[in-house]
Amino acid sequence: MIRSQSILDALALWLLTALATHQPAAAAEPLPGDNLETVVVSATRSEQQRDLTGASVSVISAGDLATEHIGIVTDALAETPGLAVVRNGGPGQTTTIGLRGATAGQTLVVIDGVRINDPSSTDGTAILSDLLVNSIDRIEVLRGPQSTLYGSDAIGGVIDIVTRRGGPAPFSMITTGDGGSFGTFRLNTSVYGTAAGVEYGAGINLYTTQGIAAADTRLANINPDSSRNAGATANVRVPVTAQISVDARVWYVNAETAFDGFPPPDFTLQYTGEYGRDTLLATYGGVNFSLLGDRFRNRIAMTYLDSDRTNYNPALTFPEEFYARGTASSLEYQGIFDLSASDQLIAGAESLRTNLRTASPAPDEPNPAPVFGHTRINSFYGQYQTTLLQQLTLTGGVRHDNDAEFGSHNSVKGSAALALFGGNTILRADYGDGFKAPSLYELFSPYSNPVEKLEPEVARGWEAGADQKLLGGTGTISLVYFQRHTEDQIDFFDCFGVTSHACAQRPFGYYANILRSRVNGIELEGGAQVLDTVHLYGNVTAMDAINTGTGQQLARRPRLSANARIVWAPDPDWSIGTSVSFTGKRFDDPFQTVPLGAFTLVNVFASYAVNARMQIYARGENMLDQHYETAAGYRSLPRTWTAGLRFSL
Repeated sequence: MIRSQSILDALALWLLTALATHQPAAAAEPLPGDNLETVVVSATRSEQQRDLTGASVSVISAGDLATEHIGIVTDALAETPGLAVVRNGGPGQTTTIGLRGATAGQTLVVIDGVRINDPSSTDGTAILSDLLVNSIDRIEVLRGPQSTLYGSDAIGGVIDIVTRRGGPAPFSMITTGDGGSFGTFRLNTSVYGTAAGVEYGAGINLYTTQGIAAADTRLANINPDSSRNAGATANVRVPVTAQISVDARVWYVNAETAFDGFPPPDFTLQYTGEYGRDTLLATYGGVNFSLLGDRFRNRIAMTYLDSDRTNYNPALTFPEEFYARGTASSLEYQGIFDLSASDQLIAGAESLRTNLRTASPAPDEPNPAPVFGHTRINSFYGQYQTTLLQQLTLTGGVRHDNDAEFGSHNSVKGSAALALFGGNTILRADYGDGFKAPSLYELFSPYSNPVEKLEPEVARGWEAGADQKLLGGTGTISLVYFQRHTEDQIDFFDCFGVTSHACAQRPFGYYANILRSRVNGIELEGGAQVLDTVHLYGNVTAMDAINTGTGQQLARRPRLSANARIVWAPDPDWSIGTSVSFTGKRFDDPFQTVPLGAFTLVNVFASYAVNARMQIYARGENMLDQHYETAAGYRSLPRTWTAGLRFSL
């Protein structure tokens, strides 16, 4: 393995310095944060220019992903402001995110209109470890509480992933294949186009890696934790008449990953031969119809999510040691009514049902009684947006949710964006409520609260900032201050050494609304095109995330983080670039007893167009070979290389 690694190092370094790529159009693609005119959907659930939204949103385009040759979605998310990624080892291992200090389950993840937050996970978080780049057109990261339009789980914000569909040609295709360090191989093919009025897009993805040993106590190449991932996606819109169209979308993932465990008698993190198999199926079916000369646009849709996770331990007589099945189905309506050229009304309704079935078999109990649970949330929302004197855009919204478990909850939102000096300066402010319903596991597991009904977690957040165009409009810099207060956060109450009526019924502990937190910080973000050949981008986030009950910093939330990127494309045929990410000191636990050191990651990437159809590219990660942990005890990837080919039609 060491010999093959040195060969890969030499090959990739040669590719980076002599032959490296980018698609001819990639350099012109807007990078996150540097284009106020970028059209976004997530902020208002309708197409809007970024300078009208009032909220903070970053856009990662398909060109960005291709320029940096990023294959894992969370690697791209990690370069956006205020977002921290925690991964327990190499690719495929458990991965969570924290957006502006929120917990993983407090950020909503949507793919092509389908919520993929897993109803079978303990806190309802999305299973991001299996999420690879597959025919993605763009990713929008909307920061701040967003429950007025999105309902539960949107306390930290919303990550909206949109796959590619349509285009000017009847048929286009992009195929990429690459390989690199630790036996990693990836093959991806996506097709898209418009034929006879039908817009379509589809992609297939295969990823395998020998991986690294997740436990930091072992050498990286001794009993590595391998991973494989196969996925497919499709997105089709069929016109029925000039006013009616039908949408069908699907996202499917099938993954298997080995992981380390805590076996007796030491119960320390080590190689155990355990592995997990995960499948995820997300589907969307909808009908779109417009009235009043396209001024009133309507959408009726049904979505369905099916998550199936199973863990195995070959050392046990009964190898299946855990399973979790979760489903979520929704029926929703949304209408967008353009009252005038400057006034828009959005209204909608949604009914969401989630289901859970989970158990942890053991050698002495191979068929335990599973945990069952289900709930339904019915919601109604409305939002009004108006632009005054072509300068001031005001947005206000309200939402009502009703749940059989926690009752009713109301959310409100308000934002303003003021354009000055011909639109070169934008002043903006945003206020939003967020809430998170108790997860099914928190409600129905053996650790449910025996004496009190769990209430939803609730948050109130606001931000204010300014965007300024620079260099004749080729650059932008943004500064925003944000703050969020969250109450009734659900945490596990440990009954060890505690005598109470609740602990008498739950001797190991139970879930309760016992936490409160406060997050405030500053985000600085900017990007510029310099001399037509160099693109610069950077962001810095300084943030305090505090448990107001203890006054201590929340676990795994760095006070300071920063990202920077430079891409040089002196010729349409080739480009070379580097990205640098810094993550400051933080603690792994809420008691601040396990510190995690600061680290800096340096990546390099390059590409070269051999001809109009064929490109070669290379990417190097962690070029300083930093030894760092995002979760205590778990190793992160050392220096790695990837080289590949991209073919397009």
